[in-house]
Amino acid sequence: MRRRTFTRLAGASFVGTVLADNAVGTGPLHEAQSLVTALVAPESGPGAAQPAEFSALTKAVANAKRAYQACRYTEVMSQLPTLLPALQAACDNLDGDARLRACALSADAYHVAASVLLKLDDHGLAWLAADRSMRAAAFSQQPLAVGSSARIITHALMADGHFGAATTIASTYAQRLAADTGSPTPESLSVYGSLLLRGALAAAQGEDRDGTMTLLNEAGQAGSRLGSDYNHRWTAFGPANVLLHRINVAVRLGDAGSAINYARKVNLEQLTVTERKASFYVDTAQAFSQWGKHEKAYHALRAAEELAPQEVRSRPAVRRLVSDLLATAPPTIRPHLSEFAARIGTPR
Repeated sequence: MRRRTFTRLAGASFVGTVLADNAVGTGPLHEAQSLVTALVAPESGPGAAQPAEFSALTKAVANAKRAYQACRYTEVMSQLPTLLPALQAACDNLDGDARLRACALSADAYHVAASVLLKLDDHGLAWLAADRSMRAAAFSQQPLAVGSSARIITHALMADGHFGAATTIASTYAQRLAADTGSPTPESLSVYGSLLLRGALAAAQGEDRDGTMTLLNEAGQAGSRLGSDYNHRWTAFGPANVLLHRINVAVRLGDAGSAINYARKVNLEQLTVTERKASFYVDTAQAFSQWGKHEKAYHALRAAEELAPQEVRSRPAVRRLVSDLLATAPPTIRPHLSEFAARIGTPR
């Protein structure tokens, strides 16, 4: 199929083209070594903590967050090995409010590190980064920083199969954030709602359907109060993101039909964060795979690759999905899947 076909699929017409009822049915990243060193043995020195450079650290953390949300994981991996030690130096050497702000920045940077490592299925290092994020957030004395870091702690617990603990952590820190912030702000609503969504995913993975629906509905209420989707505190939270999580939850529960029905309701123009949109395509592909719709699953994966190549080519989870599709695909779609698998480095 031609490139322009998949450019079109990656746009708003994807829902109509792939999800319509009547439609026809580089390997992992290798830039992790220097990041490993920065995580295991972070070095700090007074030279990195000059107050004049604080604005540069703030900008660097924002750049790393933006690169992650744009699925430019190689770029993130190249930035973090120098950024993490510089932030550690700032936390060690600055005083007063400047130190607290540096710790909040460090929490965000370690959050990014853990997120990338989880994409690569490196659970051990991801847990180390998540723990560093939470420690830095606690030192910052900022409830929003703590709540945000609790999200990545929850994700790390899920990755290791601790679904009950992950659900509890997400729920507990969401309620704590609500109590600590008093009158909700757009930022606190976004972090609060995102924590509930992460807890819903953990509950679904643990096959706790009642708990899943309770957390999803509470997150939906927070999204409605926010009114629309924003990227406050890098959450990409809002009603559309809640809908994306309903798709993911349905996939985790094995409810492929429900996942596709939710997917048909997604307005792609409301998804402004590339990582979220790419995850939507991958989750939709997973749902089609569960439903035995191999060609539609393939189309969804191609749309994801067109939008965010590193999301598809560097994630072991996506390669496992492609392997599953290849194992059960009918002859009509198998050649396309074989070519796709070879391109993203999936063993056949």
